[in-house]
Amino acid sequence: MEEPLCCCEYVDRRGERNHLAACCCDCEDLDEGCERWLTCKSLPPGALERIAETVADRVRVPWFAGAVKVNLSLVPPLVLLPVLLHVAALHFLLGLIVLTSLPVVVLWYYYLTHRRKERTLFFLSLGLFSLGYMYYVFLQEVVPRGHVGYSQVVALTCGLILMLAALSRAKKDPGYLPIPASDVKSSHQGLPNKSVRGSSNGLHGITTSGAASGRAVNGEAKGYSRMSAEEPEGVKKDWCTKCQLVRPARAGHCRLCGRCVRRLDHHCVWINSCVGEQNHQAFILALSFFMLTSVYGITLTLHTICRDRTPFVALFYCPGAYSDYSSALSFTCVWYCAIVTAGMGYILLIQLLNISYNVTEREARLALRDNTGRRLLGGLVIDTGQYNRGFLCNWGHFLSLGSSPPRHSAEDIV
Repeated sequence: MEEPLCCCEYVDRRGERNHLAACCCDCEDLDEGCERWLTCKSLPPGALERIAETVADRVRVPWFAGAVKVNLSLVPPLVLLPVLLHVAALHFLLGLIVLTSLPVVVLWYYYLTHRRKERTLFFLSLGLFSLGYMYYVFLQEVVPRGHVGYSQVVALTCGLILMLAALSRAKKDPGYLPIPASDVKSSHQGLPNKSVRGSSNGLHGITTSGAASGRAVNGEAKGYSRMSAEEPEGVKKDWCTKCQLVRPARAGHCRLCGRCVRRLDHHCVWINSCVGEQNHQAFILALSFFMLTSVYGITLTLHTICRDRTPFVALFYCPGAYSDYSSALSFTCVWYCAIVTAGMGYILLIQLLNISYNVTEREARLALRDNTGRRLLGGLVIDTGQYNRGFLCNWGHFLSLGSSPPRHSAEDIV
């Protein structure tokens, strides 16, 4: 019987017992890379990837039952966001450069991870830490000036708590279809043609065979075979070769979570999970609470540092904003919040329009690909016409999502 791990020990990615004190030892790829760098030689193919994997595996913190691995994607927002905002508060031009480049960098990283089909906690970490840090600056720099009342602080705090509660609900099961028992059994036996799936919350990736490769659209899995199965209502179903099950209408396979989801809308990087039948309402609620709380916080801050102007005018013209560092930091955070709020407002607008036409983001993208949808409202919404039953009926359908237990007859077929 093996001895239990101490707080500084862990089992590395090769299955060997290791210690935090030896984190810089026995890394042949790193030693070879340093030697080649000193001798001005190029690295062999795949060396950087192996070094990155080794470093990521060894970044851990001591814990009771063994050292816990730290996800490196959590670290950049915690370090860079305060530094960049404090630098931006030093001068107007620095603020312009930082606040212009920051969204560009975030979008670049999003497209990088999307192209590689990788899951990351970077965006969730950035969002949560941004909320916490903006709230901290508000309490430390804005409230002490005496222009914000106790009731206003309570209202802002309640909005933040409600948003986090809705976000927590949106992080739960989006409506995963149950994995057939035979598929689970065969995957445990290590058959080569089955996928090794992550946990039900979708925090782990999957390893799939290349035999079922195909096209992917907005989280639509590569390599599924469409098979018509006419029900009494004439609803089409899909056979998913990844999950080995028949998907009910409007369900889709997320290539990042590795699971089929009922009424799949999209995979949201900001919650690091899919948005589906079971959590779509909570997702909309979280976005709505965020918008209300953010706009209210921006308004309170601008009323404090630019007393003689309306919030909209003060956002673009506030002469005394850089008179002292506290005002400059508050004004910089206001602009950062305004940029984030504008982006989230656009996402909320698209979501509300899609709900009004009873179309999901996945269905809209598939309709664009197959030229089966109509662009409406300047291209903001794609009407497929398949499920649109009018504004009131569409919203009634959305508000009733998850209220009735799903049927299991279709997805249990293997």
